[in-house]
Amino acid sequence: MYNQPTALRSVLAPEYLEHCLSRLYDIGPWKQCLFWLRGLNDTYRIETPDGFYILRVYRSEVSESDVNFEVSLLTELRRMMDATTHVSEPIPKNDSTLYTVLNAPEGERIAVIFRYLKGIEHPLDDEASCYAFGRSAAALHAAMDLVTIAQPRFALDTDFLIQQPLKRICEYIGLEHQAVPFLREFAVSLQKRIEIAAASGLDWGLCHGDMHGNNNAFLEGEQFTHYDFEWAAKGWRAYDLAQVKARKRQSREKQDALWNSLMRGYRSVRHFSDEDEQAIELFIMARRFWVMGLDVAFIHQDTGALDYGEAWLNGFLEEFRHADHRQNIRQQMMNAYIVLKE
Repeated sequence: MYNQPTALRSVLAPEYLEHCLSRLYDIGPWKQCLFWLRGLNDTYRIETPDGFYILRVYRSEVSESDVNFEVSLLTELRRMMDATTHVSEPIPKNDSTLYTVLNAPEGERIAVIFRYLKGIEHPLDDEASCYAFGRSAAALHAAMDLVTIAQPRFALDTDFLIQQPLKRICEYIGLEHQAVPFLREFAVSLQKRIEIAAASGLDWGLCHGDMHGNNNAFLEGEQFTHYDFEWAAKGWRAYDLAQVKARKRQSREKQDALWNSLMRGYRSVRHFSDEDEQAIELFIMARRFWVMGLDVAFIHQDTGALDYGEAWLNGFLEEFRHADHRQNIRQQMMNAYIVLKE
């Protein structure tokens, strides 16, 4: 297999994409196809006489089933959303299908063209915008409650968020590494705490799955538009909102006030229990553990190992130890409160 040039991850030439895709869409002749962004997937900006469009070329690991779920979900949500919240929907091809399978040096990759967002990415740095975003996130969850897609899909459960990343991380650093026992202990403890919290009846349903703000806080006029639903699946809604609370673009001095405004906005649209809110900190750590595993998943074919050595590992270990300490103190305070109450 490897006696011929082999690509791990290519960047497809805009000219090739125009050749493969332009005749499949009724969006006018392509004036430009510009390589726009390299992320987990590759993004291009298309310009035609009708305006701009966004082309996403998914990495080869993303299956046709995965993309079909995402575009089906977006199509359903587009029909259900009210005027306060939007999603960036896929553009249908001439044959009414929504994606194209392309040949690439590393294998097949799937391409989708989306509506171009004309607004601005909002930093969510004031209480009014956080209140509005809370309402928008709630409206999105409410619409997702009505969606039915008869297609197998992973769940944003503790296996996905904790056990799968743990396996990848330990295999990457080596099972004999001195950090492995702590990582395993931390994972077990975090999973147990989430399971205890979930037993109280946390809100569970379709989630965006990547609601860290950069993929959601896009303001078109007075409405927020949500996009990038690659990780959408059933999970705890507290996990979705935990990603917003953990945004690093907000000043620490304002975080509590901004979060409270977001919660007020969310609860003005749909219910979010005290138990759900109390679980937020757990899901912030679950998200960070998942992100660590995601780092590992991209090392060999994309980012390279140079920046993912001991300093990277120790940064996460320090973060997890600090979080574990905070959770222990919080639990002790809760236990003391229960005793006093009795």
